[in-house]
Amino acid sequence: MRKDLVESLTAASNAPGTGLAAAALVIARIEYPRLDAERYLARLDAMGDAAHRCIERHVDETGDASTASCIRAFNRYLFDDQRFVGNRERYEDPRNSCLNEVLERRTGIPITLSLVYMEVGHRAGLQIDGINFPGHFLVRCPDVSTRGSGLIIDPFHAGAQLSEHDCRLLLQKHVGSEVAFNKSLLAPATRPQIVVRMLLNLKRIYVHMRSFPQARDVTELLLALTPSALSELRDRGLLAYHLNDVTAALRDLQTYLKLASMSDLDKEAREEHQQIWEHVKTLRRRVAALN
Repeated sequence: MRKDLVESLTAASNAPGTGLAAAALVIARIEYPRLDAERYLARLDAMGDAAHRCIERHVDETGDASTASCIRAFNRYLFDDQRFVGNRERYEDPRNSCLNEVLERRTGIPITLSLVYMEVGHRAGLQIDGINFPGHFLVRCPDVSTRGSGLIIDPFHAGAQLSEHDCRLLLQKHVGSEVAFNKSLLAPATRPQIVVRMLLNLKRIYVHMRSFPQARDVTELLLALTPSALSELRDRGLLAYHLNDVTAALRDLQTYLKLASMSDLDKEAREEHQQIWEHVKTLRRRVAALN
């Protein structure tokens, strides 16, 4: 992992404001090391200007400047004119997690399409928040004319507006009974929360593809943002183990075992803990054989 990538993501995540595009484009550099971020930031600016004009024209034509009306005009621009669409056929393609590719191909997964929705929407003068909804990222547009959570919007499904009942069904579809519905699930997500979720999605995809070098790079970024996350320390060690990086694997796994308390683990986690201990013993034997 290049030190500059860690520093760039940390800086983008901690920069003033709420913008996500800069951080997302740093993440994309894992797959595209020579990515020209300015090109895509300029594209988002141009899209925001165009969306703003479409909204203004719609308001002039209809006389309706309500939040819901502006969102309808914005959806027409993004999904009808620009033809952004959820990628159902190749959901696990890592390009769906790279903002540059989402902008080029106009397709992605819920969180990256939501990111485009937020970034273009902010540039068009709309207030849009991300919602870290379990299993399926959503966005919300506050609406003073309605009570409750405002307009809940699903950019993966062409800006469909969801009721609370729809959200309950969506939760059941993606996570079953593991998580009970609560209105707190519709709270605005912070920038660090969104960036971490993007990284977790990408790490899962790379691990599934057995692209372990890229998965380890993602884990390095996760640890830079969440240095106390023991699960990421463990995963970095396991990825080093699979990559036969004995020194790094031994360092991380031994540290993880030292910090993770067995008393706080359930049966499944204790079994995993024991497996990691077996890995450590194997690594120690390898080191001893080299001496």
